[in-house]
Amino acid sequence: MLNSKSFLAVDFGAGSLKLAEFEQNEAGGLRLKQYGIKPLGLEGSQEATREATILKAIQELLSEKSFGAKQINVCAPGFHVFSKFVKLPPVDTSKVTQIIRYEAQQNVPFPLEEVVWDYQILGTSPTNELEVLLVAVKSEIVEGLFRVAEGAGLRLKLVDVSPAALCNAFRYNYGELEGCTMLLDIGAKTSNLLFFEKGKVYSRSINIGANSITQDFANEAKLKFPEAEAIKMEKGSVSLGGAYEEPEDPQAAAISKIARQVMTRLHIQVNQTIQFFRGQQGGSAPTQLYLSGGASIMPYTAQFFAEKLNLPVEYFNPFKNIDIDPTLDLEELSKYAHSFGEVVGLGLRDLAHCPVEMNLMPQSSIQRQEFTQKKPYLIAAVFSVALVIFAVYLAETRIAGVRSQKLADVIQLRDPLAQKDQVLTTALGEKDRYKKLAEDMRQIGESRVYWGEALTELRGILMRAEARTKEGIMTKEKLDNFDVGVWVENFSPVLPAGSPFASSTQNAMSPQGYDGAQGDRYRGSRSQPAAAAPVATVSANGLIGSINVVCRAVDRSKSSATANSDLAYAVKQELTNSVYFTEPIVLGDMKNDETNTFSFPLSVQLKRPFKL
Repeated sequence: MLNSKSFLAVDFGAGSLKLAEFEQNEAGGLRLKQYGIKPLGLEGSQEATREATILKAIQELLSEKSFGAKQINVCAPGFHVFSKFVKLPPVDTSKVTQIIRYEAQQNVPFPLEEVVWDYQILGTSPTNELEVLLVAVKSEIVEGLFRVAEGAGLRLKLVDVSPAALCNAFRYNYGELEGCTMLLDIGAKTSNLLFFEKGKVYSRSINIGANSITQDFANEAKLKFPEAEAIKMEKGSVSLGGAYEEPEDPQAAAISKIARQVMTRLHIQVNQTIQFFRGQQGGSAPTQLYLSGGASIMPYTAQFFAEKLNLPVEYFNPFKNIDIDPTLDLEELSKYAHSFGEVVGLGLRDLAHCPVEMNLMPQSSIQRQEFTQKKPYLIAAVFSVALVIFAVYLAETRIAGVRSQKLADVIQLRDPLAQKDQVLTTALGEKDRYKKLAEDMRQIGESRVYWGEALTELRGILMRAEARTKEGIMTKEKLDNFDVGVWVENFSPVLPAGSPFASSTQNAMSPQGYDGAQGDRYRGSRSQPAAAAPVATVSANGLIGSINVVCRAVDRSKSSATANSDLAYAVKQELTNSVYFTEPIVLGDMKNDETNTFSFPLSVQLKRPFKL
């Protein structure tokens, strides 16, 4: 299915920024619509100024030419990328990721939590070992690329690395080649060397680039880097050695010698890599070299490597199988085609499956990008919520106004009621006070007649005790006429302690109870336990709860042995049955005297205590 939407591919190189806009053509291939290139100078290779420099460069390109796409694939420069080919023993598929992570920990020169890393299994060796390309970039570098894209109003989709992008571009354009072929991409700070043989790929990044020529010439000629770079671009070439004449221009001659020295160092690294590829990777001797990169077009560079390596050398054309928009100037494009290898490789990632596919997008950047995409919807949602809140606020304001009015109305009605409530509360308090006062007066009135009622009841008790005792003795002793007499000799309340009316002797009774030795004479039995000594009952509020009574009666013991005790016991029983008195009722010692009478004391508990 054709995708008519165009997209951008950007190579953030150390020396220049390359940008191209691609779209898919009718045949399903790639079409170049527009391109641009901007030199970055020394600032582009220095970390402190790089981000601001590439942001300015891409903004200038976007404003100078009619790029319509907003989605970009980018390539991190080689000097920021760590890459390494590793071989792994044959293992179960489920353990491959775990083993590769271990290899990454051992090989990546930074903690894994500080980098974004990826890998791809490129094939197997004759011994069935897995051949893996491992790449890593510091997270802060990729975050910087995101910031640049966002600053230019673009959406970053994919982050690739130079070796992978070059590999995809070369395979797409030169897939028909047989034998072992080399691609040497000479950049500003680093050079990428790739080997292609029968579907097999091997690459190495070499830390030698064209900036070394500029810097050495600037030091020798005592020039600033931009001035030295401009002279190099105008007069630079690679010296072919003693058999060739030097340029007459002293600056051109100096640059050519310096360029040969740098290229010689690069050749040494290339030669060492060829030996490693053949020995350790089991590769064949290369039969062809292709040059690419900004520094590869310096005059006599191809002749230099052809002589040193004794191989045919050609320039890599990344647009060989790419459809070019008819509006573009092919002659102008040919001046820069050698530098667009990574850009074409990035463009191919939006087409079919590529031999090497990596994406160094950190999760934090993906999440931020997703948030940016959703931001319009979030803003709309926030606006909708704000409208709802505003509507609720208006409704609440109206409700609050109605509530305030109703509250004012209620307060207006409440205040008179509150005043009446206060009057009512005061009146109820007065009512309770008068009610208590009336109750106190009633109790005082009842207490004033209580002694009289108690004495009247006591008189009735004595009369009933006389009659009961007389009848019992006459029946028991078979007497025809037997008279009994008993009266109150002393009647006194047990007053509260500290009362001015209290007597030191009013509570004194014998400690021997009714069930003591004398009690045997009262009842003629020892079947009940001895009673405790009488205790005066006085409540905490000064009420009298008990009285002491001393009774005196006529001694009839000569007519009946139990007459006196029966009489005393009958008095006790009648007191017990009275509505005025209650248990305990305690009898004291009975005393006879010479007057032919006897006395016995009682301690009586009142059912209703009273005040004097």
